[in-house]
Amino acid sequence: IGAHDESLPPEPRIKTSPTGKEQEEAEVMQALRDLVEGETSPSIHQTDEAIEGAVAGLDPRIVRKLRRGEFSVQDHLDLHGHTRKEAHEKVERFLLDSIAQGKRCVLIIHGRGHGSKDHIPVLKNALKSWLERRALRKKILAFATAQACDGGSGAVYVLLKTHRPRIH
Repeated sequence: IGAHDESLPPEPRIKTSPTGKEQEEAEVMQALRDLVEGETSPSIHQTDEAIEGAVAGLDPRIVRKLRRGEFSVQDHLDLHGHTRKEAHEKVERFLLDSIAQGKRCVLIIHGRGHGSKDHIPVLKNALKSWLERRALRKKILAFATAQACDGGSGAVYVLLKTHRPRIH
């Protein structure tokens, strides 16, 4: 059989498609741009004990690391003894200051509600609501109930977006 035998079918060509790896990379880059610009909304999960949320498109491995307490906590805020209004103001100020200082992961201690009427975790439920609202949501990548050593169901890790000044 010679090299020019026409009875053999031609070798199949391997088709490279832009919908493969290039498309996946483009989608990941767009998701990251959306995260940085605050164009995505968080996905929120809650059980009786735990709350968790992340912006859409965030790599689930990052949320798992946060949930496991694998990020270094760079600062914390303790809300024990504060009214709902006081706590809201403190949370907003704390997160904005943390971002301005370049911090990536912080801990907010909201308590379990043992000291409140009917033992309802008022600040825990309020904190979840505040983190979901657009004003703070644009500054947060994810949040998750802390590990027992950091306060367990009475505290939340918050993973912050980086602050990059815009160049005009």
